[in-house]
Amino acid sequence: MPPPSPGYRLQAATGTHRGDRAYQQDQVAILAHPRISGCVMGVVADGMGGKSGGRKAADQVVLTARQLFERYSPDDESPTELLAQIASEAHLMIKLTAISAEEEPHSTIAAFVLTPDRSVHWVHSGDSRVYWFRGPRLVKRTLDHSYVQKLVDEGQLSEAEATSHPQSNLLTACLGTVQDPVFSTTQLDDLTVGDTVMCCSDGLWHYFTSEELGSVLHSLPPRAAAELLVSKARQRARAGGDNLSIAIVRLEALA
Repeated sequence: MPPPSPGYRLQAATGTHRGDRAYQQDQVAILAHPRISGCVMGVVADGMGGKSGGRKAADQVVLTARQLFERYSPDDESPTELLAQIASEAHLMIKLTAISAEEEPHSTIAAFVLTPDRSVHWVHSGDSRVYWFRGPRLVKRTLDHSYVQKLVDEGQLSEAEATSHPQSNLLTACLGTVQDPVFSTTQLDDLTVGDTVMCCSDGLWHYFTSEELGSVLHSLPPRAAAELLVSKARQRARAGGDNLSIAIVRLEALA
């Protein structure tokens, strides 16, 4: 893999909040590869299944991502293969947790790998999302594995209507289910200075349009953007908000 192109650096930040729930079941992390300069991973897991079950599921997602990313070698495997392996192995570990603990833990996953050749690869299952912005403009995002996304795809709902739909939290796929895991992977090339890649749980993106997210991510450094988005999501939730998590990586010009 070629070294990072001169002229940019990576800035990153995470943010998380329990929201108005009794327990925190989200997990979030940004991981720098131990041997490959300019290679980073962002991952968000939104756990489901009771106070301990959901957290155990989310913990398994992040633990699996950390372990496999540390062993990842670009000479032997592609980032897409790595992400698919993370989703598959996390799914298996969550199911084993369910057997041993007599619980029904499940989790979403939204994870991306940014490589030194300025490409981004991502995987997701459920309704946690990955976004790619160029400046303030949305280039691409994941499409939720959810009932309302299916209605949007069929033209029965607009995206705005889907957000307020009474069944907006009904998932059609996640990790830890009885059936084999359903997840989607994507590769995108030619990231450039000013681009931002972000993953977050539905407890955050639910309260923003893509235009609002892009404006904040473009106008503020990652740490300040994460703090503002978490704070504003809390305000808009009006004491009824879910757990929320966000991980941001931005390509910035060298000073």
